[in-house]
Amino acid sequence: MIPDEKDVLVRYRLEQSKESIGDANSLFSSGSFRGAVNRAYYAMFYSVLALLVIDDKGTSKHSGAISLFDINYIKKGMFPKKMSEVLHRVFDLRQFSDYRELAKVTKEQAEEVIKDAEQFVNKVKDYIKSLR
Repeated sequence: MIPDEKDVLVRYRLEQSKESIGDANSLFSSGSFRGAVNRAYYAMFYSVLALLVIDDKGTSKHSGAISLFDINYIKKGMFPKKMSEVLHRVFDLRQFSDYRELAKVTKEQAEEVIKDAEQFVNKVKDYIKSLR
């Protein structure tokens, strides 16, 4: 992929991330806490995909993206270990709330996840800006 195409895809993934954070906040405001967690997780996921584009790494699987994030960014010290812990925790909660029968997400859980997702996405955006 040539650099201009990479840049377009990175910007697209970051836009998806921004849109997902907005969706998470809207869903939270309307009392849809499960949906808010889902969209907050996707905001994080899309920002990870943006990073992976930069390094010519790709995957269509969530677990693959998380693993590549840990290997290429956490282990190399580009981001603090806490970001990996947050990503894993939010992924697990999203999996639980989306796929378990009768799963409930509390207002407090959703609020914390949205806050964590916003911080995660902002750190990834700042990192990407520092590369330009």
